[in-house]
Amino acid sequence: MADHYEVLGVARDASPDEIKKAYRRLARELHPDVNPGEDASERFKLVTHAYDVLSDPEQRQRYDMGGDAAGGFGGAGGFGGFSDIFETFFGGGAGGGARAGRPRSRRERGQDALVRVTLELDDVVFGVHRDIEVDTAVLCDTCQGSCCQPGTQPVTCDVCHGAGNVQRTVRSLLGNVVTSQPCNVCQGYGTTIPYPCTTCQGQGRVRARRTVSLDIPAGVETGLRLQLPGSGEVGPAGGPNGDLYLEVTVEAHDVFSREGDDLLATLEVSMPDAVLGATTTIESLDGTVELELRPGVQSGDVLTVKGRGITPLRGSTRGDLRVGVHVVTPTRLDAKERALIEELKRRTKAPAPRLAEFHQGMFAKLRDRFRNS
Repeated sequence: MADHYEVLGVARDASPDEIKKAYRRLARELHPDVNPGEDASERFKLVTHAYDVLSDPEQRQRYDMGGDAAGGFGGAGGFGGFSDIFETFFGGGAGGGARAGRPRSRRERGQDALVRVTLELDDVVFGVHRDIEVDTAVLCDTCQGSCCQPGTQPVTCDVCHGAGNVQRTVRSLLGNVVTSQPCNVCQGYGTTIPYPCTTCQGQGRVRARRTVSLDIPAGVETGLRLQLPGSGEVGPAGGPNGDLYLEVTVEAHDVFSREGDDLLATLEVSMPDAVLGATTTIESLDGTVELELRPGVQSGDVLTVKGRGITPLRGSTRGDLRVGVHVVTPTRLDAKERALIEELKRRTKAPAPRLAEFHQGMFAKLRDRFRNS
C-alpha cells in the first residue's frame, strides 16, 4: 500500500494547510474531467484517499502510529477511541449538515435584512412610494447560482460517491462499530466543483447594490416594522431570498402633531376676532381648510374638521383634523387702542379676576380638550 505522504508529495510533518494545497494541486491535475487516462484516474483515487486520511486529525494520528491505510490499526489488540463509539450512538459523527445517505444541499435560504426609512408626516396621511437602495447579496449573473464556471457543472465526489458522508469501521470494546462522518473532500455535499465561478468564487451570489420599490401604506408610525417577504438576501448557490424588514421613523412636523389617526394643530386668534367671530382659511397637509370662528370663542376651544386626518393602517375612514384655539392678548397698545379697551371694559362690566378651575397651562388645557372633544 502506497504511503499517503508520498502520494501527496509532502513531508510527514506537513501542516494541514500544506496537505490541503498539495491535494488541490494534484486533484486539478489528475481529475478525470481534465486527464481522462486510466492511470490518472487510479492516481486520483489514491490522492483523494490519502487526503481523506491525512486531513482528519484522528485518522492521521492512527496512521502515523502504524495503522493501516484506512486509518484503523492493523494489530488485533488495537481499539478505536471511545469518542467514535459515542458519535455512532448519539449522532456526533454526522455533523456539518450531511446525514447518512443524504448529502447536504448547497442551496440555502438567504438572510433577512433590515432597512430604516425616515418619513415626513405628510407621507403618513395617504402613504407613499419609495425606491430604496439596499446593499445585499444578489444572484451571480455569471453562473446564475450554479457556483460553476459557465459550461461546467459539479461532479460526483469519488470518495463518498455522492452520499456526502463516508463510513469507516472502528474496532472497540463492543466489537466493530461503523461510524459515519461528512466527507472531507466534498464537505458533505456529495459533489465537488472542479471549476468554481471566478465572479462569485463558487458562492452562487455576489454583493451588490440594488433598488427595492416600496409602497409604504398610510397610517404607519415610528417604530413600526413592515415585512416584505422574499426581498432580502439571495441564499448561497442561488437559494431562496430571505425577507426584508422596513423600520419606520416619522419626523416631527413644525405645525401638526398626531394622536392616533387624528391631526392636531393650534390656531392663534386675535382678541377682536375672538370677540366678534371670523372666518379663516388654513393650509392642512392635503389642501386648504376653511374654519368658522363663532363670536366669543375661548382659548382652549377645539374646532373639528371631519375626515381631514390620517388614513388608518388598516381601514379606509380617515381621522379628523382638530384645531385648538389660542386667543392672543395684545401686549403693546397705543393711547387710542388702550382707551377703546377701557371703554369696552366699562360697557361690558367685566368681572374682576377670580380663581377658577385649576389648569396646567394653556397647552395642557388644549390637550385635555383635544382628548375630550
